[in-house]
Amino acid sequence: MGSRPDAAGRHPIVRGEFAIASLLPLPVAILDASPTAVDERAPEPSTTRLRDSYGRAITDLRISVTDRCNYKCVYCRTGNEGAQFTELPIADYVRMVRLMVSLGIEKVRLTGGEPLLRSGLVEMVAELGQLRAAFNPDGTLCSAGDACRPLDIALTTNGHLLESLAQPLADAGLNRVTVSMDAVDSDTFARITRVPRSYERVLAGVRAAQAAGLGPVKINCVLLRGFNDNQIESFAEFSRGEGVIVRFIEFMPLEEDRTWKPETVVPMDEILTRLNGWRPSCSVPAGLMQLPANAASETARRYTFRDGVGEIGVIAPVSHPFCGHCSRVRITSDGSIRTCLFSQSDHDLYGEMRRGGTDEQLAAYIRRVVMKKEARHHIGEPGFEKPSRNMVHIGG
Repeated sequence: MGSRPDAAGRHPIVRGEFAIASLLPLPVAILDASPTAVDERAPEPSTTRLRDSYGRAITDLRISVTDRCNYKCVYCRTGNEGAQFTELPIADYVRMVRLMVSLGIEKVRLTGGEPLLRSGLVEMVAELGQLRAAFNPDGTLCSAGDACRPLDIALTTNGHLLESLAQPLADAGLNRVTVSMDAVDSDTFARITRVPRSYERVLAGVRAAQAAGLGPVKINCVLLRGFNDNQIESFAEFSRGEGVIVRFIEFMPLEEDRTWKPETVVPMDEILTRLNGWRPSCSVPAGLMQLPANAASETARRYTFRDGVGEIGVIAPVSHPFCGHCSRVRITSDGSIRTCLFSQSDHDLYGEMRRGGTDEQLAAYIRRVVMKKEARHHIGEPGFEKPSRNMVHIGG
């Protein structure tokens, strides 16, 4: 029997062991369904915000400022290889962000590698803090006389150097921090990061970020079956006790030295079953309450406990993908645009800059690249190919 479409005409997809009701984007009516069909068209007028060939507004940029990292997490980076791609001058990253903001980017997330290793990061945040969104929430152009919105500037870090940098970053204009943290006990944490006594450093960084006004801090935990899946309930307690938002992320095929298998994934439904059976205390009944999404493009499904204390998010790109509302593009540390984590190619924005491209030419190039943005990823499907770079070399 064939699958039944939903109200938007979309069909469920069955991938390997995961049955997925994926919300796939529909092509813009005036465009061919293939993004490459519009590559040679003239760029859109500068008064229109950046969109892909499926009509998705591109409002979120993740930009890696270094390929280096001071951790060697077992699911991410090998113990032998270090940085593989170059870093650019901070001024070049700032120019790229300015261009993207002029086209409609509203949220900028600084990533790595480990971004806190990068000199000049505080000054970069201060420069970005002077930028304003080019478009109003309704999509109309924000004119010079309007009170245009400041950028939402966030940072993803492993937290090892955060304790001393949290306040300077907050003073420079950073809004939010996400800390990658895959266990809440010292031994397991060190086994994952391959850095002794790393848990204590990261915990101090989380608390410093909260004190600096960068909270509620988000904690990202990648779960691997048989490795750290015994930490789920401990993370729930950590969320409640530390006042942080914990987000569990399904393990994706983006690693350097670990072979991805479907059975290694701890899927969202299993995570929720475990948390629904966990009772925070004698006075609080078991069970989660779902929270509304902050935006249609939000990657995490949000939950809290019966007393409203603590927040848990689950990011489920494998079992419950969210490609249909994707609003993100990435720039790697060497200045290439990636339209999806699982892209098979990069687009050399920095090369266009080195060749003397004007802002207008670079903006047109960005628009052409974004029109190639993929409809979705294909994890678990026959013929799936890993992306051309691993996660650590793309930018978190």
